[in-house]
Amino acid sequence: MSIDTNLAGRLRNTSLPYSHGLLPLFEAVANSIHAIEDAPIPLQQGRISVEIVRDAQRELALDDGSAMVDNPTGNDITGFVISDNGIGFDDDNMRSFLTLDSDHKSNRGGRGVGRLLWLKAFRSASVESVYQAADGTKMRRNFAFDSQRGVSDEKLIEAQSADCGARVSLTGFAAKYRAACRKTAPTIAVQLLEHCLWYFVREGGAPKVHIIDGDEQLDLDVVYHEQMIATSAAETITLKGFDFELVHVQLTATSSRSHSLAFCAASRLVKEESLKGKIPGLFGTLRSGESSFIYECYVSSPLLDERVRSERTSFDIEEEPLELLTRTELSQAEITQAVTDRAAEYLSEYLAENRRKGRIRVEEYVSHKAPKYRPILSRVPDEQLGVDPEISDKDLDLLLHKHVAQAESELLSQGHEHMQPQDDESVVDYRNRLSEYLKTAEDLKKSDLAAYVSHRRVVVDLLEAAIRQRNDGTYAREDLIHTLIMPMRADSNEVDPDSCNLWLIDEGLAFHNYLASDKPIRSMPITDCNDTKEPDLLALNVYDNPVLVSEDTSLPLASIVVVELKRPMRNNAAQGEDKDPIEQALGYLQRVRKGDVKTASGRPIPQSKQIPGYCYVVCDITPSVEERCRMKDAIRTSDHLGYFFYHKTFGAYVEVISFDQLVNSAKKRNRAFFDQLGLPTR
Repeated sequence: MSIDTNLAGRLRNTSLPYSHGLLPLFEAVANSIHAIEDAPIPLQQGRISVEIVRDAQRELALDDGSAMVDNPTGNDITGFVISDNGIGFDDDNMRSFLTLDSDHKSNRGGRGVGRLLWLKAFRSASVESVYQAADGTKMRRNFAFDSQRGVSDEKLIEAQSADCGARVSLTGFAAKYRAACRKTAPTIAVQLLEHCLWYFVREGGAPKVHIIDGDEQLDLDVVYHEQMIATSAAETITLKGFDFELVHVQLTATSSRSHSLAFCAASRLVKEESLKGKIPGLFGTLRSGESSFIYECYVSSPLLDERVRSERTSFDIEEEPLELLTRTELSQAEITQAVTDRAAEYLSEYLAENRRKGRIRVEEYVSHKAPKYRPILSRVPDEQLGVDPEISDKDLDLLLHKHVAQAESELLSQGHEHMQPQDDESVVDYRNRLSEYLKTAEDLKKSDLAAYVSHRRVVVDLLEAAIRQRNDGTYAREDLIHTLIMPMRADSNEVDPDSCNLWLIDEGLAFHNYLASDKPIRSMPITDCNDTKEPDLLALNVYDNPVLVSEDTSLPLASIVVVELKRPMRNNAAQGEDKDPIEQALGYLQRVRKGDVKTASGRPIPQSKQIPGYCYVVCDITPSVEERCRMKDAIRTSDHLGYFFYHKTFGAYVEVISFDQLVNSAKKRNRAFFDQLGLPTR
């Protein structure tokens, strides 16, 4: 019993992405190649022409004598005409055309759906053909093809002495496909060549193909020789019993091309996969003698012919291996990896220089900007460091961080195994294996330390830049410097410790029980004070026992630290807490002491009113600030960049630190670390 086919419904179920709008044209050209292969003529005598049909601009005369263009876009492609001197639409080919999903060309990987793609992108098609019947008579067959009527207006008459061949006209190019496709004859020719390249690189070559666009005419053979630099002999690899033929191709470098794998079915390109980032050292253009080239590998296989989807834009192959079928079923990832490995082997002689340049880029970046990665560089294979010399610092940082993360993951997974001797392992072998494991762990810890020291170097640089005078003669706001030391309006329960850089002021501030930044005193859990004043920074330290707190009188004394920041070069200090930064810091300290000071967890601290206080005022030593320091009988530091004194009444040590002193002190304290990592200290 026959089953009727709904052409309109079949078209709805056929997929053709807008980016593949020229695929129907390419399919028509491939059909012409097959027709010539089936014709009783040598392949080299085959001729195919592709005429580009455009909708030219037209001018309309206006009443005032001027003219206007009634089609302002003009020159849009509206269709194509494909002609060949092949076997023509004989009875066998016509029966196949009338049968959806025909297996007439199954031995060539044909799926019998190419003509459906015509009607996805074009309104209609018409066919004019001459063929030789079984009795030797030349016959002419013409018909129309569209989604509403299917095949219609068929005419079959004797053609007498006419040459065999076919002429297919694709008309009514849909706007969405037209907008996304190539527009000029040269670009269409190149894309057609890439799609049908297999026919040109195979033994025996392809028929002559011409692209005609008005007065412009292009020979695809010429385009092929312009585009092609070299090909290697095809090689075959076998994966789980399936053969794959690879053709390595060197194409002329253009801005639109990239190194890629081209997966084919039925001798036509189906999909491409970029090789970017998959082969170390493969970036930019490669050199072969005096020529630059882009690499492509064309992949074909009976498996790909069998699994290609009807629309010829992908394959029915699982992307990742299926656990239950890993022994027999191939995945796309496995195929891609195997082909990529062969591509890397083919390109090895061209990639050596690229890898050398990439290694230099990595070493320079690590030496000058990211020494934290130096300990693990020796553990990364050279071929994995063949980066593009033009890679951004951000992307290179991500790449190196990925290697660190991988090493840490392997270290964790191997930890238990390496710590236990094997049953048949000698003491010497165990010691050597354990030593290598511990060396890896040591390198990773060195990397962590290097990262921390590098972070300090960056913070010092940022602070140094922030205190410089800007082009307009002004200085940075104090909140910018405040944020660099610790995020504003937050406490130590709300911010990541890595975002605090209190070591700039005092290394001891890195170890605190509670710290608040630019928050009202009454909001702090360490005090019951209701004051709304907001110190810039306030810290509570419980020495030697920063977490566990009891009411025992032997508890080590805690300290309260207040940091007051001022805008660089601020010169309006005067008597009174509103103007004097020293008095402001002491005032904050006194307000905290008036409340019940507790730990961040709410536990009381004995003798809280006698807690030692430390006040740091960070500002430039301008004349007005210098005057306030003299009024407090402060002692000038030996470098003349700050002052210090002990205030007996408040029981507080006070230090006035200029921004220059802050930067210089941070550099001196960290100089040994910077020098060890090769970081400049200037």
